[in-house]
Amino acid sequence: MAKNLKTFVCQNCGATTTRWAGKCEACGEWNTIIEEAARENLPKGVSGGKGGRKIEFFDLKGASAPPPRRSTTIGELDRVCGGGLVAGSAILVGGDPGIGKSTLLLQACGLLAAHSVCVYITGEESVDQVRLRAQRLGFGDAKVALAAATNVRDIVASLESGASPDVVVIDSIQTMFSDSIDSAPGTVTQVRTCAHELVRVAKKRGFTLFLVGHVTKEGTLAGPRVLEHLVDTVLYFEGERGHQFRILRAVKNRFGATDEIGVFEMTDAGLKEVLNPSALFLAERRGNVSGSCVFAGLEGSRPVLVEIQALVAPTSPGQARRAVVGWDSGRLNMIVAVLETRCGLAFGSTDIYLNVAGGLRIQEPAADLAVAAALVSALTGNPVPAGAIVFGEIGLSGEVRAVSQRDLRLKEAAKLGFQQAWIPRSPQKDKGGADRASRDTKTGFAIKDIGHVQDVVSQFTEPKAPRAKGTEA
Repeated sequence: MAKNLKTFVCQNCGATTTRWAGKCEACGEWNTIIEEAARENLPKGVSGGKGGRKIEFFDLKGASAPPPRRSTTIGELDRVCGGGLVAGSAILVGGDPGIGKSTLLLQACGLLAAHSVCVYITGEESVDQVRLRAQRLGFGDAKVALAAATNVRDIVASLESGASPDVVVIDSIQTMFSDSIDSAPGTVTQVRTCAHELVRVAKKRGFTLFLVGHVTKEGTLAGPRVLEHLVDTVLYFEGERGHQFRILRAVKNRFGATDEIGVFEMTDAGLKEVLNPSALFLAERRGNVSGSCVFAGLEGSRPVLVEIQALVAPTSPGQARRAVVGWDSGRLNMIVAVLETRCGLAFGSTDIYLNVAGGLRIQEPAADLAVAAALVSALTGNPVPAGAIVFGEIGLSGEVRAVSQRDLRLKEAAKLGFQQAWIPRSPQKDKGGADRASRDTKTGFAIKDIGHVQDVVSQFTEPKAPRAKGTEA
């Protein structure tokens, strides 16, 4: 017979202890340990003292067809999911409050309802509140089955009875609870148990399951990390609430590529997909401004052009300030150190502000050269040519290394009218001498081969006369 025991579980990392403590020894967080009820079986081994059943092993060779896809007719959502929804898959969608998670999923259900059976279960709102949002989005007449419930036992019983739906949305997993566990909704044990039951019934019945997840103040999904291991796909909704752009990023996908992004624009009628994000990110760019540089990046399989802005200002007495938005602050310090050590530039007595315009967060090292060009341009006052794009990785010795998908980046830039590129020198070319000018035969780009970061600095060797305040265009 099992006996009921009390355990103490960290709500941040899921570590368990036998007594309460103010600080979790596993993750180092304070005031995250909560007492929860647990059932601990008597020691009989993993099989309870009975012999196990022999499992069947298969060959790696097999003629299995790829899983069929169900299109949501939202191209950006299908792209991030790997080409559409897979039957029996579980998708976890996380993001800041008010970023648009529920809006996107309700729009997807409204479009899918034309040819699929969709169920929307909310634990945070009433049915009337969901109806009001659906009417605002233009899906008031869509045949979506709505329910307001939080008991997982009732939800599972409803989903297992009758015909199986095609798509099920749970908004959100932190509000669900299992009455077999003596703990509050949102705790580690409740989130893990509820997610496991919902994923199990999704695999059994063959419907696509969407789980909406809350995030912590650090921007990670709340609850145990095992929640991300249980599901097939993890999507993060990024963006500022005061900004109209939203980025849907895949960080895990068993049926598609990771680091794929979908770009949306928040409007009065809901989220509108952006088919050409590069043109949108550069729509408000002003040419002939020092400290501005266009970076040709790559998000998953999609090339994206964004503007990197740098501002170098005299610092007040004390330590110089480094402020970064949309990029890694540690990598900015590395680029500044390389420019000071290898090129003799002086940034020590200046404040540095770096911003990626449009709300996109860049993670790939290919942005090093564009950041360096923006910093040198801001320091010298000479602008980067308005029709130039820049990309390349910088090493600690100042060398510029090649990055992947060079032709794809150039092709995207050519669509938007760019004619010049500062890119890493090809390994096949002679490494001697300064930067070498050439022309790309496919796109007609004027190529400036950059082998060392000093080659970028040499583009700004002639200082520009300072302009009067307010005259820079």
